Amino acid sequence: VCVVVMRSASAADERPNVLFLFADDLTYEAIAAHRHDPTVQTPNLDRLVARGTSFDRCYNMGSWSGAVCVASRMMLNCGRTVWHAEARYGQAELERQAGRWWSEELKRAGYRTYFTGKWHCRASAEKSFDVVRHVRAGMPNTVEAAYDRPHHGEPDDWSPADPKFGGFWEGGTHWSEVVADDAIDYLDDSAKHDQPYFMYIAFNAPHDPRQSPQEFVDRYPPASIPVPDNFLPVYPYHEQIGCGPGLRDEKLGPFPRTTHAVQVHRGEYYALITHMDEQIGRILDQLDRDPRAANTWIFFTADHGLAVGRHGLFGKQNMYEHSVRVPFIVVGPGVEAGRTIESPIYLQDVMPTTLSLAGVERPEYVEFTNLLPALRGQGDVGRDAVYSSYLSLQRMVIHEGWKLIVYPQAKVVRLYHVADDPHELSDLAGQPEQRADSLVVRRTPASASGTG
Repeated sequence: VCVVVMRSASAADERPNVLFLFADDLTYEAIAAHRHDPTVQTPNLDRLVARGTSFDRCYNMGSWSGAVCVASRMMLNCGRTVWHAEARYGQAELERQAGRWWSEELKRAGYRTYFTGKWHCRASAEKSFDVVRHVRAGMPNTVEAAYDRPHHGEPDDWSPADPKFGGFWEGGTHWSEVVADDAIDYLDDSAKHDQPYFMYIAFNAPHDPRQSPQEFVDRYPPASIPVPDNFLPVYPYHEQIGCGPGLRDEKLGPFPRTTHAVQVHRGEYYALITHMDEQIGRILDQLDRDPRAANTWIFFTADHGLAVGRHGLFGKQNMYEHSVRVPFIVVGPGVEAGRTIESPIYLQDVMPTTLSLAGVERPEYVEFTNLLPALRGQGDVGRDAVYSSYLSLQRMVIHEGWKLIVYPQAKVVRLYHVADDPHELSDLAGQPEQRADSLVVRRTPASASGTG
């Protein structure tokens, strides 16, 4: 049962606006201000970090499909944990019609809702929001030239800046610029209405194909790109965990991995991130000119991370930090500037948080956590462990700085002390003192929803 707190029109005008900025395939490391990766340039996301509070331990709960973004976005919009969301994936449109859906809850609460960009849910975006433009599929169309490249000493036919390859350039304007154009128009349109607004601004970047204008590519010459310290030519269990050469994401780079290929791909990844960051800057500049900015909450996160050469992997279908952990930044009235919260959260916690801002009591079906008490210094998030999964092939739990990864098909357990080993270089599972009878991991209600 959903209870909407009814307000007078004048009171409704005082409720905050919500601007949700959503990236695709953006690892937690890829914001310069967080100081995880000194290479990437993100001056506008850095602005948000300086103005707001960052949750440094934000995770995605996993996926029932190779398209991890599908599961992430279904959880986000239906409010349910991974396996419960899977059970409703085919009924997403019915969930929307019944109002058990993020944007529908906010519409019913009196918000004017806007959407642009990547959707990837089995529900109508056009019906989920009041104003909709440029609904995109999971990823831009690509071509063979984007895969199995580059090979050192051989010609590379791919060019990130050449519109002839389509992809992000399809339609004549880079999709990140289209998303920003829409968001700026939405801010103008929302000023004509008395309702508070909810804007779901979903970039396809920095998902592959890794395309951006040449000026951004030029900022990251391959020779200047550091090879990750957890680089591997081949991940030892790649086939048993579903991350072999047959997986689309893994086909982007050659097998075995080479330092040259990783440097090129990471440079193109950074270029696409910096180009997206510039578009986010345009949106923030427009918002700053708006007198309603002081009553607007901004949330920035991503659907999951990406390996791009770490651990011998290129995709996000794994349990390592670079792939399950994402940035999560909140800016809003009363939110402490420049603060970092270490408590573990899920990115989908943004859904009940925004419902609370709108005066909507948490619906009984929503299984994620309202972050407002933590943001307001009124207590911890209340979650002491996080869980993630991939198909039936991988499981992961993090508790008190320890990460346990299980590969059922490979019959392998991996153990990392991520608090001291953030790049997961030292597998401690073989050490006698780390035997299962010495390790106690408590499961949270959310993690208990896993199936194995």
